[in-house]
Amino acid sequence: MTYRNANRLATYRSVATHGGVAAADPHRLTLMLMDGALERISAAKGNLANGRTAEKCALIQRSIDILHELRASLDFGAGGELAVNLDSLYDYMVRQLVKANVEDRVEVLDEVVRLLTEIRGAWVLMPPEARAARRNP
Repeated sequence: MTYRNANRLATYRSVATHGGVAAADPHRLTLMLMDGALERISAAKGNLANGRTAEKCALIQRSIDILHELRASLDFGAGGELAVNLDSLYDYMVRQLVKANVEDRVEVLDEVVRLLTEIRGAWVLMPPEARAARRNP
């Protein structure tokens, strides 16, 4: 019975996530990516603490994939120096996640969480006018 409920929950999450993505503007999509990376890093920390190496590796790899998506979404023409700085920061976080994965270092995962949370906080505070400009270049 538990297995069946787990499958239903996974299906619900998948449908809810895909529905949210379809209706989201670029600003919201970026927040969703950041939230997804943060959730996976948190889950990776739990797996690391419980000795579940394969799960930890998979979650960290998915976080890395998300950071690559965030890097790919940067608009260097419109974003200028800010986009360049974010690109460097995302690259640094990817390298730190690899390091944390190889060396099983929770403090390195915590550093990435702190950095990404700061970026997310700034993203949330972006004025509506700036959000509209991103949608209508």
